[in-house]
Amino acid sequence: MPVAHVINGNNAHACQLMHKIKTRQAAVAVVGLGYVGLPLAVEKAKIGFQVLGIDQNPRRAYKVNAGRNYILDVKEEELRELVRAGKIRAYTGFERLPEADVIVICVPTPLDKNRDPDISYIKNVTNEIAIRLRPGQLVTLESTTYPGTTQEVILPRLEETGLRAGRDFFLAYSPERVDPGNKRFTTQNTSRVVGGITPECLEVAYTFYAQTIKQVVPVSSPAVAELTKVFENTYRAVNIALVNELMLLCDKMGLDVWEVVEAAGTKPFGIQTFYPGPGVGGHCIPIDPFYLTWKAREYDFHTRFIELAGEINIQVSYYVVDKVIQALNRQKKALNGSLILVLGVAYKKDVADVRESPAVRIIPQLVARGAVVVYHDPYIAEIEPKECRDFSAGSVSLTEEVVRQADCVLILTDHSCIDYEWVVHNAKLVVDTRNATKSVKIFRDKIVKI
Repeated sequence: MPVAHVINGNNAHACQLMHKIKTRQAAVAVVGLGYVGLPLAVEKAKIGFQVLGIDQNPRRAYKVNAGRNYILDVKEEELRELVRAGKIRAYTGFERLPEADVIVICVPTPLDKNRDPDISYIKNVTNEIAIRLRPGQLVTLESTTYPGTTQEVILPRLEETGLRAGRDFFLAYSPERVDPGNKRFTTQNTSRVVGGITPECLEVAYTFYAQTIKQVVPVSSPAVAELTKVFENTYRAVNIALVNELMLLCDKMGLDVWEVVEAAGTKPFGIQTFYPGPGVGGHCIPIDPFYLTWKAREYDFHTRFIELAGEINIQVSYYVVDKVIQALNRQKKALNGSLILVLGVAYKKDVADVRESPAVRIIPQLVARGAVVVYHDPYIAEIEPKECRDFSAGSVSLTEEVVRQADCVLILTDHSCIDYEWVVHNAKLVVDTRNATKSVKIFRDKIVKI
């Protein structure tokens, strides 16, 4: 539903900017060319916007300018053609920001060592924008963050310039809704929530996003939009924790949790199916709930339900290690000295992303207990020490010899390209945390499922 028209001829900056957006004459700067920023840059460039990409990682900037893609959801031929046509150009500095009519912030928002929000990237970029801010620009934040960031952190810094939001420049928050590897829902056909500092800010931001996104949902403030994003991923984290706890109970009861979940999923109303696993991964689901719990403490409120969900989703990684130990014991083997072949280290199937993957928690536990660990992942060529404590290795080839030599094959990510029937046929023992072996008909005595 479109926003109410509030801009009149008295706001020349808004009128001029909206005209440039509608006629695709606006230049768009995308700060941060990662999993969110690069797909966004490509979508905007495809419909005619001139896009300036800014990323302080020189390798990313070089690859973009060479037309070489590094994000799963971007087609390399499209990127190459846009670069060749001069519609996208990447830079490592902020000097070109004054040329942009629209500035979109897509930088990381990790947690620090105490699991508190780290918005240092947002603050640094905001400072760079403030130094170069000019009248008539739209600044919009897409990074996931706690409610209040746009109004409490970005707005004051930008208004230190003497320019005013809604009059001289326009400020909004519109959270990214990217699901890497999803072929059905893309940047273009996934609805967007937008909240502006003022009604004028909302109308300008709505106009910008409506150029490429089929459904734009206006809300009353940036804080509402910020909480919407955090709630979406907290909802998933809590429901995954629920089914993971059910998995732990089913294990004690001798029941197959996968059969229970799939049977419950046949009900046509009142339930949404979530599946158990070795933990949760990716940048959003393991991170976002902690943004909410951190902000809640400011109001002397403790989100016990959410915090418990986080504890359960971490606990299951220890459960997986125990499951491997128990499975080896039944083979009269100890984990200490056993060769464990991990299949899949990406946080979800068919993506090249190891961020917060359950594998980076489980592998160090196996190594600490004396196991020799190797892994195969067609999407992750190498795991670096910064990604996985006390472990650094490259993906091994999935050969018959490699599978046969392993004392246990541990399936942590169920990539579609792997022949699991072949794996089971050649393996001595398989611990399956994703139900990847569901369709395997023979040698099921080798399989231990969580």
